[in-house]
Amino acid sequence: MLGPVKPRRLDEPIVISLEALVPADNFYRHLEATLDLSFVRAWTQERYAERGRPSIDPVVFFKLQLLLFFEGIRSERQLIATASLNLAHRWYLGYALDEALPDHSSLTRIRQRLGIAIFERFFERIVDLCQEAGLIWGRELYFDATKVEANADLDSLVPRFYHEAKTHVAGLFANDLVAADERAGNDADPPPGDEMVLPAGVAHLPSRGRQPEAAAAAEQPPRWNLLEERRMDPRRPAVGGYRRTTDFRVSPTDPDAAPMWNGSRTSLGYHDHYVVDGGQRRIILAALVTPADIMENQPMLDLLWRVCFRRKVRPRQVTGDTTYGTLENIVALENAGIRAYVPLPDFDHRTPFFGKGAFVYDAEADAYRCPGDQTLRFRKHKHTERVRVYQAPAGTCNACSLKARCTDSIQGRQVKRSFDEAYLDRVRGYHVSESYRKAMRKRKVWVEPLFAEAKAWHGLRRLRLRGLLNANMQGLLI
Repeated sequence: MLGPVKPRRLDEPIVISLEALVPADNFYRHLEATLDLSFVRAWTQERYAERGRPSIDPVVFFKLQLLLFFEGIRSERQLIATASLNLAHRWYLGYALDEALPDHSSLTRIRQRLGIAIFERFFERIVDLCQEAGLIWGRELYFDATKVEANADLDSLVPRFYHEAKTHVAGLFANDLVAADERAGNDADPPPGDEMVLPAGVAHLPSRGRQPEAAAAAEQPPRWNLLEERRMDPRRPAVGGYRRTTDFRVSPTDPDAAPMWNGSRTSLGYHDHYVVDGGQRRIILAALVTPADIMENQPMLDLLWRVCFRRKVRPRQVTGDTTYGTLENIVALENAGIRAYVPLPDFDHRTPFFGKGAFVYDAEADAYRCPGDQTLRFRKHKHTERVRVYQAPAGTCNACSLKARCTDSIQGRQVKRSFDEAYLDRVRGYHVSESYRKAMRKRKVWVEPLFAEAKAWHGLRRLRLRGLLNANMQGLLI
């Protein structure tokens, strides 16, 4: 039969503990038993004053960040709302049913107070625990990077000189207005009579003997360099003839984000780099976020040496895609006794003429033999490019029946050979080995799924925080 209407007895007090409401096999019970975060308090103690109102427990802050990760929540406001209603979340955080959770705005202030160093240290500590548990192999390392959209729109781009000038002028006038407000609010200190009163918004010139540049530099926070590598600093000066996209255009919403080609459209974003252990557990040993206009292969060596030193591992091979197959990376790896399992760029198919692979090098004669069975002898060095140039005689080359397929120059075909060609030949020798082919197959299932999981489940598809520091905080936590 049809039962009676269910009565709503929600306002009646009941006697039950939160401990009894959370099932024994709940995931957060397992997390609490496995991961002890008490070490965070010792790290953050120096960032708080000895007196004043008690702060939110930093352990609770990092537990909230883990909830953000496991639940796939992008908003800290939504995080607090969800955790307030979820019994397992409350149990994990240690908040009873009648306790109010921290305000969502407090999480932003705590993150700014802790800074990037604490987040990096937190990441390293988690990897330390993995290493202590024997989950890190260290014999093989896999490198890869993925594109991550920034929390800024492409339409916000403005000329960099305009943004810097506007920011600089706003900073000057802001200081003057603050000083004027302080003078107006202090009745006990009348303005000195010998000082000329200027209209509002007009700055005084610095007096003789002052050093405004030094004072401004002292007030600015130090630049963050995760790996002490200036070429990964988005505000670094241009070196040589290379100019980054953000040297000319910048987004006031996120000045560190850079334009990137993302599938079928252009957007602002970053590159998220991973170094993954080749063991069965696929532990991420290093994570770094850089602006999108920094090539993916730039941080490779810095991340490699950091992992080797920090984890005390000696990898026998390093695997990456074609992007990492630069001569600088290959020489450094081979000199360190590490096999560079990286594909080499195929320049031969980027030109309608015969590629370098069609020419045979004779080491004894130090000359090349072309497809037309002619000899290209050494002509000169190019030390700026670190290559040796070999050239065929102009008359012989112009009379060759294959000239239309070889070159359009009337001076004779040239072939360049790198000073470090022996390293490239060694890598080409790896390409025919079964261990190399196995490493390339393994890379597809070792690194790329980690990025896919992070984007699909943990908010890495589009960053919710802005700026390089915040982007790295989010990247390290994910």
